[in-house]
Amino acid sequence: MLMANFYITTTLPYINAKPHLGFAWEILTADFIARYQRLLGNSVIFNTGTDEHGQKVYQKAVAAGLSAQAYTDQLVNDFKALKELLDLSYTDFTRTTDKNHQAAAQTFWKKCLENGDIYKKKYQSKYCVGCELEKTDSELVEGHCPLHPQQTIEIREEENYFFRFSKYQEQLLYLYQTQPELILGQGKQKEIVSFVQGGLQDFSISRVKSKMPWGIPVPEDEEQVMYVWFDALINYISVLGWPINEKKFAEFWPAVQICGKDNLRQQAAMWQSMLISANLKTSKKILINGFITVNGEKMSKSLGNVIAPADLVDKFGREATRFIIAGFPVYREDVDITPTRLEDFYTANLVNGLGNLCSRLAKLASTVELAPLAAPESLSPNMAKACAAFQTSQALQTIIDGISELDQVLSREKPWLTTDTHAKAAQLQPLIAKLCQIAYDLQIFMPETSHIILTHFLREKIEPLAPLFPRLK
Repeated sequence: MLMANFYITTTLPYINAKPHLGFAWEILTADFIARYQRLLGNSVIFNTGTDEHGQKVYQKAVAAGLSAQAYTDQLVNDFKALKELLDLSYTDFTRTTDKNHQAAAQTFWKKCLENGDIYKKKYQSKYCVGCELEKTDSELVEGHCPLHPQQTIEIREEENYFFRFSKYQEQLLYLYQTQPELILGQGKQKEIVSFVQGGLQDFSISRVKSKMPWGIPVPEDEEQVMYVWFDALINYISVLGWPINEKKFAEFWPAVQICGKDNLRQQAAMWQSMLISANLKTSKKILINGFITVNGEKMSKSLGNVIAPADLVDKFGREATRFIIAGFPVYREDVDITPTRLEDFYTANLVNGLGNLCSRLAKLASTVELAPLAAPESLSPNMAKACAAFQTSQALQTIIDGISELDQVLSREKPWLTTDTHAKAAQLQPLIAKLCQIAYDLQIFMPETSHIILTHFLREKIEPLAPLFPRLK
């Protein structure tokens, strides 16, 4: 098989708050995809990081009595801690305050400027600090942003630089037409097509430094800093060494991008038009997840229903947390969870499912002599098909189905009733081979558990196995 280069990136979450469960879902989905690509033998770059500029961050830093850089230097550790907490396999962690990123953003600005796509004007707009985006009247509900209803919409009047977004309407529509599966998410390609067809307005890409100093300096204009969205999107190419490392960039770009549905416009329209302006290839694939709600309500501190990634790890363990989050249906509308549903999923599929199956088979196998089994060398067909289509939750379901089917075969054949040891061994041999295939498939979701199962069942003499997953108290 011809090996290839593969590049996947998450969004860079704002650093003004601790990592939430929605981002844990996003970065774990990217991790599952990256691990699958490595199984194929591909060379993988997996990028994540933190978005550290903008008004929200600046305001939080001022409120904390810190410089913006000191504030971000503190909070970045919460995001870096996810690597150990969730056993992430990312290769790169980009901070938008990194010097190489800032230099790349300034070079990108100059390219768009040379192409006639940046100009300066005075304007007045309605602005949501929560989204860090300008809002039209049609996007507001009773004068508030529906995503941040508690925040007051600001009226801004100043002189900024603008990007000629309106220039790229036809090119974007052509992109969506020629790549009808560019965006993977329930109805999201249709949604962005409708947005672009409705007409595009040029968007502001700078802020007056005297009012909001926390941003990358605009080239040759000391009075302006770059708008946070213009700056942050460029991390997708700055991490590849663009524009200096032309070889690496050519080998790995374009990227597969994953984000939440509130990023659709930025990822699928704004960023694509910016790439076209800079004479770069557009993205390979954009994966759009919905939001996570708790019992039908958005997570919020005031409601007391916030579930942090660390909460799940404390309750279920790291490997089981990866498994549980892998079960959230990807690229659909919102996923609603409750603590009870999470507990039921864990108990049904890990305690009573995989864990019980492993213990039963190990105990039965310990009473007979089995022929040595060869380790699986490839994913099962249905698993591979789902992974190739980026359908990670569907891939997990093939494993859950495999566990259920194997349980049914075990119950039907009842090898514990067979008294002849040779006959019992003959019954158990294919069942353990199927379990090893399940364990092999499991490795992108639960690498440690996969290793434990394969190591235990591929040895010459199989011993009884202690429960892999404790029951909840």
